Amino acid sequence: MKPVDLWRHELRRAGPAALLGPAVLALLLGLLAVFGERLGSREGTTAAFLLGGVEAGVPLLAGVTAAWLPRRDPVTELRLTLPGGHRAAVLRRLALTTGWTALCALVLSSLLMAAGWWDHLPYGRPAGQLVWLAPALWLTALGLLAAAALRDTGAATTVVTAVWAAELLFPSLLDDPVLRAFHLFATVHGADAADWPVNRLVLLSTALPLAAAAWLLLGDAERVLRDEVR
Repeated sequence: MKPVDLWRHELRRAGPAALLGPAVLALLLGLLAVFGERLGSREGTTAAFLLGGVEAGVPLLAGVTAAWLPRRDPVTELRLTLPGGHRAAVLRRLALTTGWTALCALVLSSLLMAAGWWDHLPYGRPAGQLVWLAPALWLTALGLLAAAALRDTGAATTVVTAVWAAELLFPSLLDDPVLRAFHLFATVHGADAADWPVNRLVLLSTALPLAAAAWLLLGDAERVLRDEVR
């Protein structure tokens, strides 16, 4: 199979929802930014919805997608006999879906910042991309690890959505100074200007061991095959 055909195949395996979700979210938030005032939304309310949509919506899509990418494959046994095997296939799908989600988020957030929607935030425009990037990478790593460890799409998706909902709806659970550094939605919940960069750095750095653990589990051919034949 040619490289282009291989990537096309993995794109089909990822499914249309992985591509439609980020595009639809970006479109809806873009329409809110343009027509929010005409719909009766006050400027401050619109700005809050836009910020929340980017910081919470993009990571949720990325994390859920990563949670179901390693789902059962009808040719898993064949893949395990090839160089790279199952793990390489999953990572190609992850690269395609995460890359597309990141592109949609980058374009949307850049337009919002250029239009002045985030001028009230205490950091410059380049750093503003960390609003969505840090929590998205963290939830992506968590989703991939949960899928690799549990080998169950539903359970992995539940882990991602439970963490997402708990941090978004119950920020008081992270009142401890140490736990606050792991807050996925620190921007929405008004983190101090001094704490926010630390929070984003902690999320990015702790995503690495989560991704490394997922990498190791996905490379365990015996375990993958055992789960496939159960």
